[in-house]
Amino acid sequence: MINPKLLNPQSIVVCGASSDIHKPGGKSLKNLLESPFKGQIYAVNPKETEVQGVKCYAKVDDLPQVDCAILCIAAKFCAQTVDVLAKEKGCRGFIIVSAGFSEESHEGAEIEKHIVDTINSVGGSLIGPNCTGFLNVNYAGCFDTPIPKLDPKGVDFITGSGATAVFIKEYGMSNGLKFNSVWAVGNSAQLGIEDVLEHLDETFDPEKSSHVIMLYMEKIGDPQRLLKHSRSLINKGCHIAAIKSGGSAAGSRAASSHTGALATNDAAVDALFQKAGIVRCHNRQELTTVCGVFMHPEIKGKRCAVITHAGGPAVMLTDVLSNGGMEVPSLKDHPASPALLAKLFGGSSVGNPIDFLATGTAEQLGYIIDTVENEYDEIDFSVVIFGSPGLFSNKEVYDLLDEKMKTCKKPIFPVLPSIINVKDEINDFIAKGRINFPEECVLGNAICKVYNTPKPQPEHVELPQIDVARIRATVERCKDGYMEIADYNELLDAAGISRKKSIEVSKKEDALAFAKEVGCSKDVPLVMKVVGPLHKSDVGGVTLGVKDLDTVSKEFDRLMAIKDTYAVEMYPMLDGTDVYIGAIKDAKFGHQIFFGLGGIFIEVLKDVQSALAPITADEAKVMLTKLRGYKILQGVRGQEPVNIDLYADQIARISALVLAAPEIAEMDLNPLLGNPRYVTAVDARIRLEK
Repeated sequence: MINPKLLNPQSIVVCGASSDIHKPGGKSLKNLLESPFKGQIYAVNPKETEVQGVKCYAKVDDLPQVDCAILCIAAKFCAQTVDVLAKEKGCRGFIIVSAGFSEESHEGAEIEKHIVDTINSVGGSLIGPNCTGFLNVNYAGCFDTPIPKLDPKGVDFITGSGATAVFIKEYGMSNGLKFNSVWAVGNSAQLGIEDVLEHLDETFDPEKSSHVIMLYMEKIGDPQRLLKHSRSLINKGCHIAAIKSGGSAAGSRAASSHTGALATNDAAVDALFQKAGIVRCHNRQELTTVCGVFMHPEIKGKRCAVITHAGGPAVMLTDVLSNGGMEVPSLKDHPASPALLAKLFGGSSVGNPIDFLATGTAEQLGYIIDTVENEYDEIDFSVVIFGSPGLFSNKEVYDLLDEKMKTCKKPIFPVLPSIINVKDEINDFIAKGRINFPEECVLGNAICKVYNTPKPQPEHVELPQIDVARIRATVERCKDGYMEIADYNELLDAAGISRKKSIEVSKKEDALAFAKEVGCSKDVPLVMKVVGPLHKSDVGGVTLGVKDLDTVSKEFDRLMAIKDTYAVEMYPMLDGTDVYIGAIKDAKFGHQIFFGLGGIFIEVLKDVQSALAPITADEAKVMLTKLRGYKILQGVRGQEPVNIDLYADQIARISALVLAAPEIAEMDLNPLLGNPRYVTAVDARIRLEK
């Protein structure tokens, strides 16, 4: 738990306080003095007796008891200062804005560790070091600006980058986004993003707590804890939007499997956010816009009315919404449309977009909004685009828009794009507590992201029954590295994974005997593959459609001559669409399951979905519909469809398998051949890492 003396102290000291507000110590004190804080404020600076009207102590040893400290002094002095504050002055809240710790050197890391150990020993809480600070409705413990007007119903913002926090606050505030707290955790020496989320989860009050959380992360220290508390908060009624940057550096991985090539750190983050119900954003504008959407009533359906007095922005917004899976249904032939059209100027259109021209009035906007609210059952929410060419004031329009947003049940999102021509009117609109979305396409993209992000997956799910004892026995007798065919077949059978029935032979007579046994012919063609080389197709190690014993003999000799080959795998040829299932283990994220179109195109098309285990068959079926090639699975141009129920069941079984055998480091089933009758693995590779 976070110590309450950090969150709501009765006394605060600024160490390194200064009269120069261009220094962190000066600006921190200024921000604190101008904040709502009503408690006692102290300052420490050996060169001053008074700073910004506050009595200044020469050293912390001279201070009275104090709840919270803001340290703006050199790193080398911080450890001793924290020792005195924690052990002698009863201080339990610490904000260290100073840099020069673990981010800079080994010596700095040692100082940081000493500080954390000291604070932990007294049950205190630390923000930082190397951060811009912390602020909430009680006080501003930070050196940066702007300081937003804090509102208990505003956004809780947790960030790993102080500078990024400044830019995000600026953009959000300029459009009316409110904040409840800002946690710039810096080095996260003690409190990181996951710790703050845990605090918000454990103290959540549906009446008093913020319902919108904004995250900026450059690393995820504990994915499972992030998942746990994000899922819990969202299930309690919160909304979470997040940027996770820095994925590209870890995106390329030298791996021996198709799954390894797909399993970038960024893919794992996507899978984590999807399972948690977090809306993933990729820039400041997107992040603040998504949070702005969260601050409005929840969108219950995907059908939008675009209300506008400007054609171009409406067309662009319609494109974004339509391409993002939302709908802008035609209202031209609706029974209520003629009456509405009669109230508008000639040349207006009610087809949707509803365009009431540049000369449209506030009264006409009211007619439109009332019709959308009361008559158009086909509409779930609306976007109102209303700017100005600079000919007249928009105040009357914006006042009406504010009133309608108070009374209408269907959400209304205002796009007020004329940020210069009607700047004063927009500021007046924002002052009423409203949020402006100045760019319609950015808003449209945000609405699509919010609506299309799934709800959190349940923490406890029911997976297919598998033979865990048999799986454990197989894993325990095998060594690290890639499993032999017989061993991984044992795993697949124990998990209920459908696979082709094959034989591995190293002698020609055994190959011929198997061919005779299965009745090798044009009606029962065989597949012959090398065993040994990693990528069989690359070395010419796969022969399809073997229909007679003479070909079996010749192909056996050819395949065995290929470098690194020690045996030949043989099985009756199957038919169907190539699909794929893979799994890979990450030390932090756990097992990630991949699935989609398979065969030789997997790494070219990369048309796959991924999820963190466990994944149920129902969850898999929903995700399969998001594949670009989903229509291929449904069957096109006479091709048989893949049995989606069987495919989803196999995905869920792989999920159950890796949970039962966490030693599985990498796994490929590529391809599985799918048709209406079966989805069967024809090639597999499993690597153990105990």
